[in-house]
Amino acid sequence: MDFQHLSTLLWREQELLDLLLFKAEEKQYLIVSGKNRWLPRIAHEIEVVLDQLRTLEVERAAVAETIASQLGLPANPSLRTLAEAAGAPWDDLLLKHHETLLVLVSELRGLSDANRELIASGLAAIDEALLSVRPDQVRTYSATGRAQAGASRSVSLDGAL
Repeated sequence: MDFQHLSTLLWREQELLDLLLFKAEEKQYLIVSGKNRWLPRIAHEIEVVLDQLRTLEVERAAVAETIASQLGLPANPSLRTLAEAAGAPWDDLLLKHHETLLVLVSELRGLSDANRELIASGLAAIDEALLSVRPDQVRTYSATGRAQAGASRSVSLDGAL
């Protein structure tokens, strides 16, 4: 049985989840500080980590499936199921991996929800600011250079926000 390979993959998954947590915190700092110019870059970095996690998950599932068949367990076993069927010292180690992964995923969910709320409140503030501008109160200049109220003018909005 290849418990060592599974454990190595689980360590790598923990490292990637920890990196993802770091990237999510970076994203939060960028949002809070208004450094929106870097948001596309951090989004790309998060996608790279997520791709690595997806690849790792496929490999982990294949190794877990092999171990499960050797132990006589049903297909697609959970990590907890594998830990319960494994002998010492693997049972304890796999349970610790499981607990650590649960904590990391829980932290990621919380941070992701917080980031989503920050972005939504920022967009709501922009929307409110745009709605507060009334055309009859806006002063622009006519073709002759004189100030005039209520003249129509074009407005552009950066769609990257």
